Formats: sequence, structure tokens, C-alpha cells
Amino acid sequence: MHAKPTGNVFMTDSHLRSVTKGVTWRITATMDTILLAYLVTGTFSTAVKIGLVEVMTKIALYYLHERMWNIIPYGRIHGVGPTHARSLVKGISWRFFGTMDTIIISYFVTGIWFHSFAIGGFELITKVLIYYVHERVWGRIKWGRIIASKVPATPHKRNGSVHEERVRDKEAILP
Repeated sequence: MHAKPTGNVFMTDSHLRSVTKGVTWRITATMDTILLAYLVTGTFSTAVKIGLVEVMTKIALYYLHERMWNIIPYGRIHGVGPTHARSLVKGISWRFFGTMDTIIISYFVTGIWFHSFAIGGFELITKVLIYYVHERVWGRIKWGRIIASKVPATPHKRNGSVHEERVRDKEAILP
């Protein structure tokens, strides 16, 4: 059984961890997109064009998605990582944005809506499964994970009035 955070302890990820997760995901996902685009269009050069354009747009989208989920505490267990439910919900939310991007890019490359929606539709299945596995693997990696405890402000007297002294958060970045 996983222990829930107590008191003012919380877990967050460093920016470098988010970038690294984005790069590893993009490599994996681009290979999947190229394969799916080839199966739909039958043209390897078209599939590679779609995959290469996605590299540019999706790394930025994924980083923004990671930072958005970094502030959402749902399903995050202190010192352990994400729950299965968090990984699944996060995967579904990412897939929505990722599929819209794939459909638009596929249309610009092929000019054929049917191909665009077919590639996007197949991705709904393959990418959710692959993303879930990616999240579970990264959930076991402690590198770049920050465990922090909020230290409450302490009141003290200065010039006859009470002021709160702000104390910085204590952080432990896991190697």
C-alpha cells in the first residue's frame, strides 16, 4: 500500500526531468506515427514527413502538458510516484491534444482528410497504450523528482510590530 503525503510535504518534477521525458516520449511516439502513416498512406516519404513535422510541434506541446500536470496533485503519491489512475488520465488528456496535432499535420502533408483522420484514429489506440507504459516506466525513475516540505512562516517582532519571516521551501532533489 502506498503512503499518502502528510503535512506540508509534496512532490514535483524538475524542468530537466520534464524535458527528458518529452524527448524520450517523442522518439517513441514518432516511430509509432511514421509506422501508422506508412500503413495508411502506403508511402514511406509521406510517413517520414508527417513524423518529422510532429517532432517540432509535439515536443513543445508535450512540455506544456507535463508542466500543466506537474501542478495537478491527483494520483501522485509522495516518494512513490504516480498511481495507475493518474497515468491513465494523463495519457487520455495528452492523447486529445496529440491527436488534434496529428490530424492537422497529416492533412497539411497529404491534403487528404480521410488519411488524416485514419492516422489520428489509429493513434487513439496505439498512443494511449504506449503512453501509459511510458508513464509507468518514468514513475519508477527517481531522477529529477523533487520532494519538498513547506516550512510555515514564523512571526517575529521588528520595530514594535509583528512580521512574518518567509522561510524558503526545503527541497530534496532525488538523484
